[in-house]
Amino acid sequence: MTLSEKLQNLPDEPGVYLMKDSRGHIVYVGKAVSLKNRVRSYFQKSAKDEKTEALVRTIADLETIVTHTELEALILESTLIKKHHPRFNIILRDDKNYPYLRLDLKAEYPRLDVVRGLKKDGAVYYGPYVPAGGMWEILSLIRRTFPLATCRKEFNREKPERPCVQHQIGRCMAPCAGDVDPEVYKDVVSQVRLFIEGKNRDLIDMLQQRMEQASERMEFERAAELRDRIARIEGAFEKQKIISPGFENQDVIGIASEGRHADIQVLFVRNGMLLGRKDFHFVDLHGLAGEELLTHFLHQFYAKEMIVPAEVLLPFDVPDRQIVESWLTAKRGAKMEVSVPQRGRKREMVQMASDNAAQSLKEQMLSRKSKERVLLRLQEELGLRNLPRRIEAFDISNIQGTETVASMVSFDNNLPDKRNYKRFKIRSVEGQDDFASMAEVVRRRYARAKEEGSLPDLILIDGGKGQLNAALDALIELEVKGPDVIGLAKARSGEDGSTREYERVFLPGVEEPIILEPTSSTTHLVARVRDEAHRFAIEYHRKLREKRAVRSELDDIPGIGDARKRALLRHFGSLAKIKEATAEELTSVKGMTKKAAEEIVSFYRGVGIQGQGPDRLS
Repeated sequence: MTLSEKLQNLPDEPGVYLMKDSRGHIVYVGKAVSLKNRVRSYFQKSAKDEKTEALVRTIADLETIVTHTELEALILESTLIKKHHPRFNIILRDDKNYPYLRLDLKAEYPRLDVVRGLKKDGAVYYGPYVPAGGMWEILSLIRRTFPLATCRKEFNREKPERPCVQHQIGRCMAPCAGDVDPEVYKDVVSQVRLFIEGKNRDLIDMLQQRMEQASERMEFERAAELRDRIARIEGAFEKQKIISPGFENQDVIGIASEGRHADIQVLFVRNGMLLGRKDFHFVDLHGLAGEELLTHFLHQFYAKEMIVPAEVLLPFDVPDRQIVESWLTAKRGAKMEVSVPQRGRKREMVQMASDNAAQSLKEQMLSRKSKERVLLRLQEELGLRNLPRRIEAFDISNIQGTETVASMVSFDNNLPDKRNYKRFKIRSVEGQDDFASMAEVVRRRYARAKEEGSLPDLILIDGGKGQLNAALDALIELEVKGPDVIGLAKARSGEDGSTREYERVFLPGVEEPIILEPTSSTTHLVARVRDEAHRFAIEYHRKLREKRAVRSELDDIPGIGDARKRALLRHFGSLAKIKEATAEELTSVKGMTKKAAEEIVSFYRGVGIQGQGPDRLS
């Protein structure tokens, strides 16, 4: 069915639409209350913004998925955007899980743990703490003030252990010793909860009452301990940022924009306290309206695994606010509200978030202009056709012609883009031939990149004329003409008996290299990109060598298969430490038997099993 025929037969129902280019790649994912009306609107002759015009020119095919409700369409849209990363969608570059504090109240002796993933396990979670520095500061204070256990031991009152140094310095009640009353321990846990939840006044009043009672009973050491705890809590209370006296749990969202750039900031308010904030910077928005940007942001931000607060405050309304509210209510498991405050304290909080977003955007713009000046200077010095915003660099690594590998690193606006780093095993080259190896890896990379339409502005080859010409031949073979290509090589010169290193840039068709000024910012940039490619290649080569070494030795030991090899390496960290381990230490590894451990000891000592000779490997 042609695209025109599909447009004529669109369903008048809610769902998701996937727009594809001529190669079948998904370039945009959207949702709609009516697929028929929404999808056809893209092809109407009425005025369109720049982004929509570019999208329509790209569309060669489309696919629709009908859902029962608009809420289902919203959830499916978020899932598909996360899966496919379509280039015309606004993509939230935030793949990290936020840190939380977890308190497992079902445990006999609960501990406060740092986690980066949420589970429906009945534990209490606090957070998110963004950036994480504030969380570590709070955790450090809690550990100095409340003597909860911090170790990973399994406590068994029938098998008491000797307490560690944390108990000796008064920072742990030592449930491992087997003589701590669980009720007394849980009383301290309740104090920790009051502290984390910001109920410091209640906590201090309770502790002051206990201190006075201890003093009346002439338990002066206990009274002094409580006095010190109260002092620490009061000191922490003075530092805490109370911005909502009603102890609300809120995400406060602000937005600022300038030209094609925008910044969204989220303030995380829990129990009335500002736990932290998170910035999201967006570039090249092509006239995208603020409401559309905020809508995309809400869909992707809350698709993450995170604690949904009781209230989300927005700077302005978005078209599907009620749908988002229903979605987040279901995700939270309790009623929540997405609102646009017009006055009062909540409006002031939204304005504060927007002011912070504006300041962050200003700093980002200044930084971007500074970086762009470096790129403009590099373009001018080397006579490049393109402004090298996106650079991809290649390096070959081998040792005496064995295990030849290649790396490709990617830099976007002077910063590493590690999502797009790639590693290659050289397949078609025998022995040590850096030129042929470079040709192979460039050919493999840009055959795919050309098909995907994702070519960089500049290709940087680590090496001189030989490596550069090999890369150019591969690009000519593929008919890739867009990117600039350069070779970068270090050289040394001696002056007055001293040796000086400098960088040389080789350009296609130019006989003599360009000598870069050692102290210039452009030299620092290209050298940094090249060095990162070299580091990445060496790291990959080292991993392959270690893997080969482990395979060649451990595979010869009876009873040691892949699962046991992985378990041994995870436990000991290296082959050298496995060699040094005793049979008893090897047996302690999950999945290992006594016989298998003795086989390893025997293999490296060259004697029979059954414990002959010393029990440590030589």
